[in-house]
Amino acid sequence: MHATGLAAMTLMEARDAVRCRDVTARALAEAALEALRLWQDRTNAAALIEAERASRMAEAVDAAIAAGRDPGPLAGVPMAHKDMIYRAGRRAACGSRVLAEHVPGVTATVLRRLDAAGAIDCGTLNMAELAYNPTGHNAHTGDVRNPWAPPHIPGGSSSGSGAAVACGAVFAALGSDTGGSIRFPAACCGVTGIKPTLGRVPRTGTLGLSASLDTIGPLARSARDCAEVLAAIAGADAADAHSDARPVPAWRAMLDAGGAGLTIGVIPGALVDGIDAGIATALADAVAAWRQTGARVVELPPLDLATTHALAVTVLLAEAAATQGHWLDGREQDLTPVTALSLRKGREIAPADCREALARRPRCLDAFSAEVFARCDALLLPILPIPVPTLEETDWGAPARSRLIAAMMRHTPAINYLGLPSLALPCGFDAHGLPIGHQLVGRPFDEGTLFRLGVAFQAATDWHSRRPPPPA
Repeated sequence: MHATGLAAMTLMEARDAVRCRDVTARALAEAALEALRLWQDRTNAAALIEAERASRMAEAVDAAIAAGRDPGPLAGVPMAHKDMIYRAGRRAACGSRVLAEHVPGVTATVLRRLDAAGAIDCGTLNMAELAYNPTGHNAHTGDVRNPWAPPHIPGGSSSGSGAAVACGAVFAALGSDTGGSIRFPAACCGVTGIKPTLGRVPRTGTLGLSASLDTIGPLARSARDCAEVLAAIAGADAADAHSDARPVPAWRAMLDAGGAGLTIGVIPGALVDGIDAGIATALADAVAAWRQTGARVVELPPLDLATTHALAVTVLLAEAAATQGHWLDGREQDLTPVTALSLRKGREIAPADCREALARRPRCLDAFSAEVFARCDALLLPILPIPVPTLEETDWGAPARSRLIAAMMRHTPAINYLGLPSLALPCGFDAHGLPIGHQLVGRPFDEGTLFRLGVAFQAATDWHSRRPPPPA
């Protein structure tokens, strides 16, 4: 199979083709490896391409099918993952010079679960240093570039994950989201991503940044694909005290139920205030598309997300400094300036202020739920209120950098603070041909409703099916 054929398939089509022996897992893996190499000069998405491992795993899937054994729900599906999700014996630099020689002795629970599901691990993907930058810049490993337009950011910190899925090299890629790091690359690269409920997916064997905010989730080509991958990795893990014990629902049974009977809330001001005119138009078109799915769209009064955002930033900065701040002591020169500055800011936050911010979280969630979920099943919010900026204008020292980063961060950290699930969906392209995305925020542990709505939206639109042209 050629790489262009891989890009045209959905995850489910690929899985079914392997199970029916219309294509071998080995052929799919070889196409994915070819595509990762093909796109590398354009995007710098891959940190490590593991041809031997991928071939070995694919051959095991083919052998299981030939022997009549169940190869798993993701049999033969090529994936690659953010370089902070550990596999024992494989280098995981986490985008940083300070971890350049880091070879973990454990395999992340999420990878063990994907292995058991029959997925193929093609390697690791570049990321912002220590998962701490929303753009995709990295002076150590080289910036990841947007496959639609390489001068532009892919979004971070799961930058390689967004780029690798967008260009069609892999069907899905795990990322992490502490303040928007799955949703940013989903929006910038035109793919779908799910930030699960806090605790839904175990974090054992992954780099920690903020214990109260970190989530692990997939970026993929569609809401249906994300649902399949999340179903494989979700669920309690005894090794992770933060993972939630409640069972994972059978999402597949509800995916095709459509939008009828569900209500989506919109805050009219949030879709226009401070929003680029082209993006506001795309968001208005998305609202119209939601109505076409049969969902009811209702207007909600303004929410005090600014206060929630400020509390989220306090927790993120303080906990990140507690987790990664030791690198400032003797290794600061090996950190990128933006990482060092963020960690220093975190050290300036008094522990009592962080404790107070965390103590307020249950009250904030109760208030949010009363204002939103008492009236609707999901809340529609923007992701980026501005067109996807360039790498140059968001680079360290660029005059517009602070303003652009602040704009990018307006609509995402508050959702991490509340611990809520959020599904990022493509909803258009701007005048320069760059993707536009939006997010649906759901009730705690109600990813299934988000997936049901996302599948309905993507049945009514085709933004998720578009791919950047391959490199010449």
